[in-house]
Amino acid sequence: MEERICYIVGAAACNKLDFTPRAGDYVIAADGGFTRLEEAGINPDLVIGDFDTLGFQPEHPNVITLNTEKDDTDTFAAARAGIELGFRLFHIYCSTGGRLDHTLANIQLLAYLAERKMQGFLFDADRVVTAIANSSLSLPPQPEGYVSVFAHSQTASGVDITGLKYPLDNATLTNTFPLGVSNEFIGQAGKISVAAGTLIITFPRACL
Repeated sequence: MEERICYIVGAAACNKLDFTPRAGDYVIAADGGFTRLEEAGINPDLVIGDFDTLGFQPEHPNVITLNTEKDDTDTFAAARAGIELGFRLFHIYCSTGGRLDHTLANIQLLAYLAERKMQGFLFDADRVVTAIANSSLSLPPQPEGYVSVFAHSQTASGVDITGLKYPLDNATLTNTFPLGVSNEFIGQAGKISVAAGTLIITFPRACL
Protein backbone atom coordinates (compact mmCIF):
# COMPACT_ATOMS: atom_id res chain seq x y z
CA MET A 1 0.00 0.00 0.00
CA GLU A 2 1.37 3.41 -1.00
CA GLU A 3 2.11 5.86 1.78
CA ARG A 4 -0.44 8.62 2.27
CA ILE A 5 0.68 12.06 1.07
CA CYS A 6 0.03 15.39 2.75
CA TYR A 7 -0.04 18.04 0.02
CA ILE A 8 0.78 21.60 1.04
CA VAL A 9 0.15 24.43 -1.41
CA GLY A 10 1.65 27.88 -0.84
CA ALA A 11 0.95 31.28 -2.34
CA ALA A 12 3.83 31.63 -4.83
CA ALA A 13 3.08 31.62 -8.54
CA CYS A 14 3.29 28.13 -10.04
CA ASN A 15 2.14 26.64 -13.31
CA LYS A 16 2.28 22.94 -12.52
CA LEU A 17 -0.23 22.21 -9.78
CA ASP A 18 -0.68 18.80 -11.38
CA PHE A 19 -1.33 16.38 -8.54
CA THR A 20 -4.49 14.35 -7.95
CA PRO A 21 -5.10 13.42 -4.29
CA ARG A 22 -5.96 9.77 -3.66
CA ALA A 23 -8.20 8.39 -0.95
CA GLY A 24 -6.39 8.92 2.35
CA ASP A 25 -4.30 11.85 1.14
CA TYR A 26 -4.75 15.30 2.65
CA VAL A 27 -4.55 18.75 1.06
CA ILE A 28 -3.63 21.87 3.04
CA ALA A 29 -3.80 25.40 1.66
CA ALA A 30 -1.21 27.65 3.30
CA ASP A 31 -2.64 31.19 3.18
CA GLY A 32 -2.70 32.29 -0.48
CA GLY A 33 -2.41 28.66 -1.54
CA PHE A 34 -6.19 28.67 -1.18
CA THR A 35 -6.38 30.69 -4.43
CA ARG A 36 -3.93 28.37 -6.22
CA LEU A 37 -6.06 25.36 -5.30
CA GLU A 38 -9.26 27.11 -6.38
CA GLU A 39 -7.68 27.85 -9.75
CA ALA A 40 -6.73 24.16 -10.12
CA GLY A 41 -10.17 22.92 -9.06
CA ILE A 42 -8.82 21.13 -5.98
CA ASN A 43 -10.72 21.43 -2.71
CA PRO A 44 -8.41 21.62 0.34
CA ASP A 45 -9.12 19.63 3.48
CA LEU A 46 -7.64 22.40 5.64
CA VAL A 47 -6.86 26.09 5.16
CA ILE A 48 -4.24 27.56 7.48
CA GLY A 49 -2.46 30.91 7.70
CA ASP A 50 -2.48 34.47 8.98
CA PHE A 51 -4.06 35.42 5.62
CA ASP A 52 -1.89 38.46 5.07
CA THR A 53 -1.24 37.24 1.52
CA LEU A 54 -4.78 36.11 0.73
CA GLY A 55 -6.21 39.30 2.21
CA PHE A 56 -9.29 37.66 3.75
CA GLN A 57 -10.27 34.63 5.77
CA PRO A 58 -11.77 32.14 3.31
CA GLU A 59 -15.15 30.58 3.78
CA HIS A 60 -14.21 26.96 4.38
CA PRO A 61 -15.41 24.43 6.97
CA ASN A 62 -11.88 23.78 8.27
CA VAL A 63 -9.84 26.97 8.80
CA ILE A 64 -7.02 27.65 11.26
CA THR A 65 -6.21 31.35 11.63
CA LEU A 66 -2.70 32.15 12.81
CA ASN A 67 -1.35 35.28 14.44
CA THR A 68 0.63 37.47 12.05
CA GLU A 69 3.42 37.62 14.64
CA LYS A 70 4.61 34.01 14.93
CA ASP A 71 7.72 31.86 14.74
CA ASP A 72 6.46 29.44 12.07
CA THR A 73 5.85 30.38 8.46
CA ASP A 74 2.40 29.44 7.19
CA THR A 75 3.96 26.54 5.27
CA PHE A 76 5.77 25.29 8.37
CA ALA A 77 2.53 25.55 10.36
CA ALA A 78 0.80 23.54 7.64
CA ALA A 79 3.45 20.83 7.93
CA ARG A 80 3.03 20.72 11.70
CA ALA A 81 -0.72 20.23 11.19
CA GLY A 82 -0.01 17.36 8.81
CA ILE A 83 2.41 15.77 11.28
CA GLU A 84 -0.23 15.96 14.02
CA LEU A 85 -2.57 14.07 11.70
CA GLY A 86 0.00 11.29 11.34
CA PHE A 87 1.46 12.10 7.92
CA ARG A 88 5.14 11.36 7.24
CA LEU A 89 5.32 12.22 3.53
CA PHE A 90 4.82 15.79 2.30
CA HIS A 91 4.59 17.20 -1.23
CA ILE A 92 4.89 20.98 -1.20
CA TYR A 93 3.82 23.14 -4.16
CA CYS A 94 3.81 26.85 -5.04
CA SER A 95 6.46 27.51 -2.42
CA THR A 96 9.52 28.50 -4.47
CA GLY A 97 10.35 31.36 -6.78
CA GLY A 98 8.61 34.07 -4.80
CA ARG A 99 10.36 35.61 -1.81
CA LEU A 100 13.85 34.15 -1.53
CA ASP A 101 13.68 34.09 2.28
CA HIS A 102 10.53 31.97 2.15
CA THR A 103 12.13 29.59 -0.35
CA LEU A 104 15.08 29.16 2.04
CA ALA A 105 12.65 28.64 4.93
CA ASN A 106 10.92 25.89 2.95
CA ILE A 107 14.25 24.17 2.27
CA GLN A 108 14.89 24.28 6.03
CA LEU A 109 11.50 22.63 6.45
CA LEU A 110 12.69 19.76 4.25
CA ALA A 111 15.70 19.30 6.53
CA TYR A 112 13.45 19.47 9.61
CA LEU A 113 11.34 16.63 8.23
CA ALA A 114 14.33 14.53 7.17
CA GLU A 115 16.00 14.82 10.55
CA ARG A 116 12.81 13.46 12.13
CA LYS A 117 12.64 10.47 9.77
CA MET A 118 10.00 12.03 7.53
CA GLN A 119 10.25 13.05 3.88
CA GLY A 120 9.35 16.26 2.12
CA PHE A 121 9.49 17.11 -1.59
CA LEU A 122 9.42 20.75 -2.68
CA PHE A 123 8.20 21.10 -6.29
CA ASP A 124 9.54 23.91 -8.48
CA ALA A 125 8.54 24.49 -12.12
CA ASP A 126 10.67 21.65 -13.49
CA ARG A 127 12.71 20.47 -10.51
CA VAL A 128 12.19 18.94 -7.08
CA VAL A 129 14.13 19.62 -3.88
CA THR A 130 14.30 17.15 -1.00
CA ALA A 131 16.46 16.37 2.02
CA ILE A 132 17.83 13.18 3.51
CA ALA A 133 19.46 12.68 6.91
CA ASN A 134 21.55 9.61 7.74
CA SER A 135 19.67 7.93 4.91
CA SER A 136 19.56 7.39 1.15
CA LEU A 137 17.56 8.41 -1.90
CA SER A 138 17.13 6.32 -5.04
CA LEU A 139 16.36 7.97 -8.38
CA PRO A 140 14.98 6.14 -11.44
CA PRO A 141 17.02 6.09 -14.65
CA GLN A 142 16.82 9.24 -16.77
CA PRO A 143 18.36 9.80 -20.21
CA GLU A 144 19.65 13.21 -19.12
CA GLY A 145 19.26 15.87 -16.46
CA TYR A 146 21.06 17.33 -13.49
CA VAL A 147 21.20 16.19 -9.89
CA SER A 148 22.80 18.44 -7.28
CA VAL A 149 23.75 17.46 -3.75
CA PHE A 150 24.54 19.97 -0.98
CA ALA A 151 25.44 19.57 2.67
CA HIS A 152 22.81 21.20 4.87
CA SER A 153 24.49 20.25 8.13
CA GLN A 154 27.95 21.72 8.74
CA THR A 155 29.44 18.46 7.49
CA ALA A 156 27.89 15.42 5.84
CA SER A 157 30.14 12.37 6.00
CA GLY A 158 30.03 8.97 4.36
CA VAL A 159 28.45 10.40 1.21
CA ASP A 160 28.12 7.88 -1.63
CA ILE A 161 26.80 8.67 -5.11
CA THR A 162 26.34 5.86 -7.62
CA GLY A 163 24.76 5.61 -11.07
CA LEU A 164 25.52 9.24 -11.99
CA LYS A 165 28.30 10.77 -14.10
CA TYR A 166 30.38 11.83 -11.10
CA PRO A 167 30.38 9.15 -8.37
CA LEU A 168 31.46 9.68 -4.78
CA ASP A 169 32.67 7.05 -2.35
CA ASN A 170 32.65 7.77 1.37
CA ALA A 171 33.14 11.51 0.75
CA THR A 172 32.67 14.37 3.18
CA LEU A 173 30.70 17.42 2.03
CA THR A 174 30.55 20.73 3.89
CA ASN A 175 27.97 23.50 3.82
CA THR A 176 30.54 26.03 2.59
CA PHE A 177 31.64 24.35 -0.67
CA PRO A 178 29.27 23.10 -3.44
CA LEU A 179 31.21 20.00 -4.50
CA GLY A 180 28.04 18.11 -5.39
CA VAL A 181 26.49 20.66 -7.77
CA SER A 182 25.49 19.70 -11.34
CA ASN A 183 25.95 15.96 -11.39
CA GLU A 184 24.32 14.25 -14.38
CA PHE A 185 22.15 11.27 -15.22
CA ILE A 186 23.73 8.74 -17.58
CA GLY A 187 20.74 6.51 -18.23
CA GLN A 188 21.17 4.49 -15.04
CA ALA A 189 19.36 4.45 -11.71
CA GLY A 190 21.07 6.80 -9.29
CA LYS A 191 21.51 6.49 -5.56
CA ILE A 192 22.68 9.07 -3.02
CA SER A 193 23.36 8.18 0.59
CA VAL A 194 24.84 9.87 3.64
CA ALA A 195 26.03 8.07 6.77
CA ALA A 196 26.05 11.08 9.09
CA GLY A 197 24.53 14.46 8.32
CA THR A 198 21.84 16.09 6.22
CA LEU A 199 21.88 16.59 2.45
CA ILE A 200 19.74 18.81 0.25
CA ILE A 201 19.18 17.22 -3.18
CA THR A 202 17.68 18.67 -6.36
CA PHE A 203 16.61 16.60 -9.36
CA PRO A 204 14.16 16.73 -12.32
CA ARG A 205 10.42 16.45 -11.69
CA ALA A 206 10.38 13.51 -14.11
CA CYS A 207 11.94 11.41 -11.35
CA LEU A 208 8.72 11.47 -9.29
